[in-house]
Parts: sequence; C-alpha cells; structure tokens
Amino acid sequence: MKKSTLLFLSVVSAFYLSSCGSPAKTDDTEGAEAPKTEEPKSDAVSETFFQVPSPGEMLTFIKMVGGQNNKNTSFLNPPSNQKTYADAKSKGLNFGIYSCDLSYCSIFEIGSEALKYFKVVKIMGDQIGVSTAIKPETLKRIEANISMPDSLAVITDDVYFSSFEALEDSKQGPTLALVVAGGWLESIFIAVNLAKYEPNSPIVERLADQKYTLENLIEYLKKHEADPGVGGVKADFESLLAQYNTIKEQEAKGAVKTKNANEKTLEGGTELVMTKEVYNSIVEKIKTIRNSYTLTK
Repeated sequence: MKKSTLLFLSVVSAFYLSSCGSPAKTDDTEGAEAPKTEEPKSDAVSETFFQVPSPGEMLTFIKMVGGQNNKNTSFLNPPSNQKTYADAKSKGLNFGIYSCDLSYCSIFEIGSEALKYFKVVKIMGDQIGVSTAIKPETLKRIEANISMPDSLAVITDDVYFSSFEALEDSKQGPTLALVVAGGWLESIFIAVNLAKYEPNSPIVERLADQKYTLENLIEYLKKHEADPGVGGVKADFESLLAQYNTIKEQEAKGAVKTKNANEKTLEGGTELVMTKEVYNSIVEKIKTIRNSYTLTK
C-alpha cells in the first residue's frame, strides 16, 4: 500500500482518542443487530488527536483476504492467565489484549469462545475502572447473537469503544495508553500467527504498513511516558520500530512521470517492500514483546 493512501485511510477509518465521542450505539431490542458503519469525523485533525485503527479492522481484513474458515484459538491469551495480572501495567495491557481476542472470536465466528473472552474482559474492566461501560446485560446480548457474527462484532465493538470513553471521561490517560498498545499489538500478533510470508501478499503488505501506525502509537505513548508502565511499553515499541525501519521504501509500482508538459503526470508515491528475512525478524520481535506482556512461554 502506498504511504499516501495509508494516511488517507487512517483519517477515514481510525478511531480518535481525545475529545471525540464514541460511536453511536445500535438498538438490539429485537435480539439481533445490524452491522453499523462508522462515519468519518469532520473535525480537523489537530496535534492532540491520536489515530490508530481498531484491532477489529486488521482482523476483518485478514478474514476478508483468506481467513474465512479459520477457527484456531491456540495463540490467543488463555482466559486462565487473567488471574496472574496484579499490577496496573499488566492489567491495562491485557485488557487491550483480551478485548482484541474477544473481537477475533466474534469476527471469525467462534461464538463459544467469545462468551469466555467477554467474561474475562468484564472482570478486567472492573479492575481498571470501566465497569460502567461493560454492562452485565451485554452477556445476554452476546448469547442471543451467538450465531450471528456481524451482530457479535457490533456488540464487541460497542464494548471496546465504550471502555475507551469511560477511561477518557475518568482522565485515566496512562491506562488508556496501555489498553491501546495492548489491543494493537495483539491484532498484529494474531495476524502473524495466521499469515505466512509470501511475496506480494496483501497481509504482508498490511503488516508492513503498520510501521506508520506504530510511529503514531509511539508518539501517543510519549504523552504519558512519565508513567513507568507506559514508559516501558514505549521502549519496547521503539525496539519494534527499529526492526520496522529495516524495511525498504521504493517508488510505488505504476508511478508515471512524463517530461512532456502537454501530458498529464501521475505521481505514484512510495511503498514499503518487506523481504522474508525482515519479515521474520519483525515477527520474532512482535512475538517476544507480546508474550512478555501475557507471561506466555
């Protein structure tokens, strides 16, 4: 994907962690819900806004390009690990990780596992101060829509965004930063567990483009790096960015430049080209960092 195209998509599809509100809730009085479409924000993007795609965006993309029949949950963070997270850093990070795992189960139509992960998200949400955002009746909504993946994805999105809003409202900036970091990291961790390196693979291209998201994420973490937990995560992500920086940038394919002033000139921008060797080094770093947060061997 071209860098210029990526930046455009991030404005359209990203969620905002600042003064923007959460997405409108859907009415589920009939027991099922229709998928919702988020409208892009019309406000100008200022320096105080932080943009990063939700974990569900990456997972939906993976399913769309070839993962429809996947039901593998072996690489997710086991619900039983929840009891081992005692400090603020591990709780914030793993709330984000478990929220992403919940989204994965919903998007990939693994309803029975979605129930398990929702219960873990509810427990951890109570611990980090977003209990008002994750209501007990949401479990009934999930149970009622267990065989409806689109509706399940909407419900889990509601949980995700409502939690963010609750953290913003309560001025818990460091916790919010940890949740965002955990959710994003888990989404690419799942991606590298599902995808194998292939030249020109759309998933590999999307993973390469995460370099730009990671740069934005590190800038956001800097706002709260006085918190020891956030500072440690920022250092980890900077080490991951160092691996990403080994990806080569080249002129995008299809770029056309003409010398004739009477002809139209098409500027193609740049694109990232990731070799198998670089891909493997990035994957190894992603797995090392993620597993250190979940305490998974």
